[in-house]
Amino acid sequence: MYKILFVCHGNICRSPMAEFVMKDLVAKAGCADRFEIASAATSTEEIGNSVYPPARQKLAQHGISCKGKTARQITRHDYDYYDMIVGMDTYNMRNMMRIFGADPENKVSLLLDHTDRPGDVADPWYTGNFDATWRDCLEGCQAILRELT
Repeated sequence: MYKILFVCHGNICRSPMAEFVMKDLVAKAGCADRFEIASAATSTEEIGNSVYPPARQKLAQHGISCKGKTARQITRHDYDYYDMIVGMDTYNMRNMMRIFGADPENKVSLLLDHTDRPGDVADPWYTGNFDATWRDCLEGCQAILRELT
């Protein structure tokens, strides 16, 4: 089983979108039983909160439910548990390294670094553009699925 953790600042927009997009992709590819997929935050600000309503609505527009998901913070233990830890932006990467201490097994990457257009996933918390975030998450998750299957 391959274990993937998606990470953003609050775990209410980008990382849960990536989590549930990836779950949908592996289910449609018929390989969901080979993956464990989750998401978490680098901050404590949103712990226990549900997915932000516009992010939830964007997923629902594509037939994807995130019902029951609540925000949680990453821990040092997550580094040992997950095979791949995928941040949404460089700020998340800095915070993950602060929590993990280091990345000796090269498990940590940016989502869009798996695509032909590396960089940060659009942050809808500031832009309000959930379409751009959807496209970034979909493209990044499709690229990861191609790498792993």
